[in-house]
Amino acid sequence: MLDVRDLGVVSYSEAQVLMRELQQQRIEGAIPDTLLILSHPEVVTVGPRARNDGIHPPSDYETVAVDRGGGLTWHGPGQVVGYPIFKWGEREDEASVADIIHIIEGWLIDTLASFDVLGVRDERMQGVWVDGRKVCSIGLSFLRWVSRHGFSVNLNTPAGRVENVAGCGLSADTTTSLANLGYDINAEAFVKTLLEVIRSALRA
Repeated sequence: MLDVRDLGVVSYSEAQVLMRELQQQRIEGAIPDTLLILSHPEVVTVGPRARNDGIHPPSDYETVAVDRGGGLTWHGPGQVVGYPIFKWGEREDEASVADIIHIIEGWLIDTLASFDVLGVRDERMQGVWVDGRKVCSIGLSFLRWVSRHGFSVNLNTPAGRVENVAGCGLSADTTTSLANLGYDINAEAFVKTLLEVIRSALRA
């Protein structure tokens, strides 16, 4: 069973509190696997890798420190964010964090394929890439194999904003939106297809 909560626009601080509460409830078995679908007002989350490497976004971006894996991730308008509060590790293909990230990448790649967009994995960084540019980011945090944080998909973000944020080991302008690459995907249609893909994968 999958509980999907479409929350609309939620501040990042509110989402962090909710994720922690739901993660604990999932650990206790009080709720089923739960997927939060939402977006955030503009903010750049700064993971431990970015903090350790001294990597910062430009000064005109609001930032918040987070405990998920990875470096800098831009959030804002025109982006679909998904936070899977899932209990993992019960299937053979979920034996490691890398396996779980691979699964989530597969969900996003299959969803993009439904819109005739070729998404791929790239050895430069986890996530999903289109035409050599990164359009989907993934970063997770776990407690007792229950995940928190998740993925973001840049559909039609404000011009130049996500492009100005350099991820760890990546130059500015490597990350972009699908709209900037010429792909017009409606957010509601994307979410509908994504949920179909995820539910099908969970039944398999």
